Amino acid sequence: MSTRADDLIDRRRLRRKLTFWRVLAFLVLAIAILASARWLFGDTLAAGPHIAQVRVEGTILEDKELLELLEDVRRSSLVEGVIITVDSPGGTTAGGEAVFDEIRRVAAEKPVVAQIGTLAASAGYLVASAADHIVARQTSIVGSIGVIIQYPDVTQLLAKLGVKVEEVKSTPLKAEPSPFNPTTEQERQMLAAMIRDSYDWFVNLISERRKMPRAEVLAIADGSVFTGRQAAERRLVDTLGGEREAKAWLVERGVSEDLEIVEWKPSDAGQFFFLPGSAAEWIGGLLGLPRQGELLERLGMERIFLDGLLSLWQPETAGLSE
Repeated sequence: MSTRADDLIDRRRLRRKLTFWRVLAFLVLAIAILASARWLFGDTLAAGPHIAQVRVEGTILEDKELLELLEDVRRSSLVEGVIITVDSPGGTTAGGEAVFDEIRRVAAEKPVVAQIGTLAASAGYLVASAADHIVARQTSIVGSIGVIIQYPDVTQLLAKLGVKVEEVKSTPLKAEPSPFNPTTEQERQMLAAMIRDSYDWFVNLISERRKMPRAEVLAIADGSVFTGRQAAERRLVDTLGGEREAKAWLVERGVSEDLEIVEWKPSDAGQFFFLPGSAAEWIGGLLGLPRQGELLERLGMERIFLDGLLSLWQPETAGLSE
């Protein structure tokens, strides 16, 4: 009798184990199918006609994935309007220009509105100005129109360490300014000419996009930042509000009020080995791994990789708080 009872207990244990592994296999298969579908079809998997939302956040670079995403939005027959949500202190001038140009390509075919969150400064504002209408919160930070180039001077440090850098170059301005040599007046003039040219381009672009006289733009293009309310007074933004007001403007342009807002993301955002999209982000979260780009930000190293002319506001040394 004891043997038969033991057999029954063993069978029950085996059935429970089989049931557990079958359920686990089903869940893994379901996640794989959903992840593969999202990788193939992106965030429009379950969407019919809709309003696409594209986020431009953090330091702006010439981001190939973002540019390709905007191109996909432009080509999609399901997208009837676009909301560009901006929350950025700026970035490289060339990066801002690339995103600006791509948004203008979208705007040539679909109504595009920018919705500013906490911050749209410098190249961040440049990107927002690519839209045909700009909405900002009353307390958003807007502006910082200008261009800057920064470089270190470590000559005194090297002198204290007893280190001297030797170089041989074709002409005096080659590879200058250098952190290993004091900056000469000729080098400063070269950089100042670049800054002036890019600044003129920036001012002219804002003058054109905001339909403001150049003199009016110059009066506020001194690097100053403004609240959303101040920016509205200076015609840098059109409406105060958020996503609701952004959608209302699209509706005024003929977009159906019944359309859902669907956030578009790069199809490979957050990839972890062979897992695409949201599945990778979910698993990465369980493992305590930072999202794409978060690691450099946590280490404070993001700006080390910025090179060239910058249109960047300095949030570490300036800010607003209540």
